[in-house]
Amino acid sequence: MSASALARVLRAHVRYAPGTLGKARLVGRFLDEHLRTHPVHATVGLRSGDKIGVATSDVIQRYQYLFGEWEPNLSAFLRDRLRPGDTLIDIGAHRGAFSLLASHAVGPHGRVIAVEPSLRFHDDLTAAITANRRTNIQSIRSVVSDTHGRQTLYLEDPTNLGHTTAVRPRHAHVTFDVQTAPLAGLISSAQFATTRVIKIDVEGAEAAALRGLLPALAHLPDDAELVVEVTPRLLAKQGESATGIIDILSENGFHAYKLANDYDPATYPRTIRHPQSPVRCTTVPEEMTGLVFSRTDADHLA
Repeated sequence: MSASALARVLRAHVRYAPGTLGKARLVGRFLDEHLRTHPVHATVGLRSGDKIGVATSDVIQRYQYLFGEWEPNLSAFLRDRLRPGDTLIDIGAHRGAFSLLASHAVGPHGRVIAVEPSLRFHDDLTAAITANRRTNIQSIRSVVSDTHGRQTLYLEDPTNLGHTTAVRPRHAHVTFDVQTAPLAGLISSAQFATTRVIKIDVEGAEAAALRGLLPALAHLPDDAELVVEVTPRLLAKQGESATGIIDILSENGFHAYKLANDYDPATYPRTIRHPQSPVRCTTVPEEMTGLVFSRTDADHLA
């Protein structure tokens, strides 16, 4: 049996066989590296029930091929939080995995607003919306910031397409310009009034995105929560910090919780079956970290 044929068999076992026994070893010792260096191009089903095209040379698409999901703790959090009729605002929607998931959770009377600046990813996003007949997702192509204007974005690593950033890397694989706008200028007050979760994943631009959101915080429901991926290294290059982000939201009544996120694919089989709830953030993150901001004051978010 060829290595590629073996990979297909083992992937089917990892993806569909019950339990987790031996799966971490299969993924960590063979499948992840093989699929990265011998890319598979396929249409796969996500755990949400949607189908998307993937190329396994990219880390996010590789994990979707293997597991049907990206960031299982965040996925579980969104499934738990969103209810029919809610709105999710997905800032940095990428190719739409979380927007598609949320589309099912909020139902036909709910709304998903997916904001993605990259033309390539926005095209993939709109194609996925159409192919899966998700009529409750609105897509917007823009950088979410605190000003109106234009900004240059950079893709450094073609094997990690999700890492598209406004912070210029030493070597840029792709460079492009796109318009910027505050979120409060892209979303109506009525849409904010039904928003249950705002997800912000903007690779170092989270401080500016939050400043542009501040005028709209008063329009959010009391139980609204924000999920913000903070990237201290990229924030520091712009004179910003994770402390500043936590302080801004603390001043507006939000408590910070840490959402576990291990990018090691060997952890995925167990995490998908046993996701972890966010726990109170007691120290300022020094590495890339997913934070949930909630007006609930507790040791963890159930």
